Amino acid sequence: MSLQGSCHCGAVKFEVQGTPESVMECNCSHCQRKGFKLWFVPETEFSLLQGADALTTYQFNKHVIDHQFCKTCGCQAFGRGHAEDGTSLYAVNVRCIENEDIDSIPVNKVDGRSF
Repeated sequence: MSLQGSCHCGAVKFEVQGTPESVMECNCSHCQRKGFKLWFVPETEFSLLQGADALTTYQFNKHVIDHQFCKTCGCQAFGRGHAEDGTSLYAVNVRCIENEDIDSIPVNKVDGRSF
């Protein structure tokens, strides 16, 4: 299944293949403030359709995740990073996917504050 998503102003648009079977909700200082519900997908399942020039990157803590957000509206629809095995992946904020019933997706809570 192909899902479409965007930032709030529409400058950044993306497509992701698959269906979120669960999402991660983290209580670290960053995720908690932004209210993310993240779905991790391999890089091969993610396509940036438009807006590469509208993105800027924020890094903190260990500087291993590229928290990318729209320069215009500030919305963070996804981030880029690597799994423990080194596989490139995207953390897609399911709140930015069009027509997705996010309340029906099981949530895995992660204690990122303790890392």
